[in-house]
Amino acid sequence: MKFSKIFQYAYLIFAALFLYDGIVNWGKSKAYVSLALAGLAVFMFFFRRKFNKKYDNKKDSK
Repeated sequence: MKFSKIFQYAYLIFAALFLYDGIVNWGKSKAYVSLALAGLAVFMFFFRRKFNKKYDNKKDSK
């Protein structure tokens, strides 16, 4: 379970990197792909966090 919490925060790191890349390449079509991937990484962070909380609550109730 520890690995999933580590990877949960790795999504935020990747989001920051993609956001930086999107800002640097703002005038090019590559910027839109980077910004979309940054948005996807932020979504995955919140999705994983919710899933991990649900899993921990289920595990504690048994």
